[in-house]
Order: sequence, then C-alpha cells, then structure tokens
Amino acid sequence: MKELALYNLKEGMVLAKDITTPSGQVVLEKGKELTKQSILRLSFYNIKSACIVDGEEKQAAPKSYSQKIKTSQKFQSFQVDHTIVLSQIRVSFEGYVNEGKPLDTSALLSKVVELFQSCKTSLELFNMLHNMHSSDDSVYVHSLNVSLICRQIGKWIKADDATLDMLTLAGLLHDIGKLKIPTELLNKPGKYTDEEFAQVRLHTQYGYELLKPLPLDAHIKLAALSHHERCDGTGYPSGLTTNDIDPYARVVAIADVYDAMTTARSYRAPLCAFQVIANFERDGLQKYDTKCVLAFLNRIAGTYQNHRILLSDGRSANIVMLNDKQLSRPIVQLDDGSCIDLSTAGDLHIQAVL
Repeated sequence: MKELALYNLKEGMVLAKDITTPSGQVVLEKGKELTKQSILRLSFYNIKSACIVDGEEKQAAPKSYSQKIKTSQKFQSFQVDHTIVLSQIRVSFEGYVNEGKPLDTSALLSKVVELFQSCKTSLELFNMLHNMHSSDDSVYVHSLNVSLICRQIGKWIKADDATLDMLTLAGLLHDIGKLKIPTELLNKPGKYTDEEFAQVRLHTQYGYELLKPLPLDAHIKLAALSHHERCDGTGYPSGLTTNDIDPYARVVAIADVYDAMTTARSYRAPLCAFQVIANFERDGLQKYDTKCVLAFLNRIAGTYQNHRILLSDGRSANIVMLNDKQLSRPIVQLDDGSCIDLSTAGDLHIQAVL
C-alpha cells in the first residue's frame, strides 16, 4: 500500500482504503479501480491524495452485480455527468440563497432532464442511483436524486410532459430550505434531540419562503412546504391529510423517503430495494398517496424480477415471482432448485440484490 498525490493517480490503480471527506462521507470505496471519471470525482471533492494497492497485492475476484455496474462504461459516464450537474446545482442554490443571485430553474431543469434521458430504462436509472450512493447525503446530491426519481414516478403514472417537468423541479427544489439550517446540524451523526429536530423541521417553511418570490408554479412551492406531510395526518409542518396535501408534494414525499433509505448513514449501510419496500409496507402505505406509492413499489419490485439476491441467512437465490400483497417478500428459487415463498418464511428476508 502506498499513498499518492492526486496528480499522480492513474487509471487502473486500486484503492487500498475508502476515500472520505473531512466529515466522514465516503467518496470512493476501498477496492475500486480508478478511472478518469473517478479521479475527476476526487478532484470535485478536493481530495489531495489516496492510498493505492501495490501491484503485487492485487487479487482477482468474481465481480458482484454492483461491481459490474460500477466498472461499466455506462456507469462511469453517468457518474461524470451526475457530478457535473451536481456542481451546477450547488453553485445555483448557494448563489441564490447566500448571495441573492437569480435562480435559473429552466437551465437546471434542462440539465436534470438530460441526465434522466441518458438512462434508457428505469432499471438502468435505479442501478445508477443505487451505486452512486455513499454516506454523502448533501442537500445537493439528495435533491438531484429525488428530482430524477420524481420524474420516473411521473412516467410510471403516465403524467404528461408539463407535469413531468413540474415534478422534476419540485423534487429538485424540495429541500432548498436546508441551506438555512447549520451544516453541522444537518450532518450530525446519530439521532437528533427534540430541539434539534424542531430546528431541522423548519427547512420546509424556509424552502417555501425562498421559492415564494420566484416565478414558479404554486405546486413546486407547496412541494417544498409539504413534502413531509403524510396522508394519515402524522407529518409536518401542519399535520395535513390526503386531500389537503398538494399532489406534487405527495409524489416528492415518496421519492424523498426512497432516496434517504437507499443512502448510507454513519450508523448503517444503504438499504437495498426490497428492504426499502419492506419499510414502506411496515410503516403503512396509508401514509402515502395510494396511486403513486403502489405504482412506485410495484415498478421497483418488478425491475428486479429474475434478479439474483442474497437472503438474510446467507443463501443466494433468484426471484421467480412477486407476491402482490407483500412485494418485499417474493417467491425465490435457491441454487438447488427448491423454492421459498418469503411471505410465509418468518424472519427470512432479502438482504441484498447481487
């Protein structure tokens, strides 16, 4: 193992350690082979050096599904484009919030739509997003990902083009109010105190006030205010129920929760798609817009039909049939040819998509 300065890093080198930001957010994972795109990512995060595996320490190993995606040309291209759009969002948001510069939402929308269209299928999009995730939960990363997921949900519910664009902007701008919350509080590891949580919750009102003077559709502004409302009245800031919650905010709520659960935390790894579906089912689907959440969960589960998965007991299997009434617990086929209906298998569940 040796440490090299950024300017000495070359394609094909393998990381000996995770590369993290000063706040502990993982930028690139140990074992990743460097590409032009990943070196650009290090530069974006102002990383000065990296620990590299010596040539003789390299060992070939079978690639997992995730590793295959991460080493694909498609992923590397998406990663570069994602990083470029992310930088533009950061500059635009900070310029508007901190310096009062104009916020060109049309230009930002165009960039997000272009990134979305670079993925040919929904499976490709979610593969890209799942494998982009690290513990970097910045407002900018989350906002970009939520905007992409909102656009995909819009397509799944057959929204027209104008609605797709508004959903995309609603997702992109939903958390802009967090720029008014101290960064050290947003990035605090572990659980908030009641006082801290009350302060963080104010981001919905801050966001609404920031967007209020802009020439944006009212739906986009209300999505910033109401994306933490829940259809059963358990959300905030006003405890609204279904008919009083803006329909765009209801879509953003689903995308927001999904992206948060599939992002790593200091206290846990990112959840796989079926773990997220299980959480939605456990929390109660009545919290979310029925049409949107059922379409979303059915489509997410359906994208992994016939995929190989890892069970919680360490065995691997293939998904052979979804259970409509419990999407997180499909019927799977083990390597010996036997099948298990996870809906009747007690605590046995899907741990990861391989």
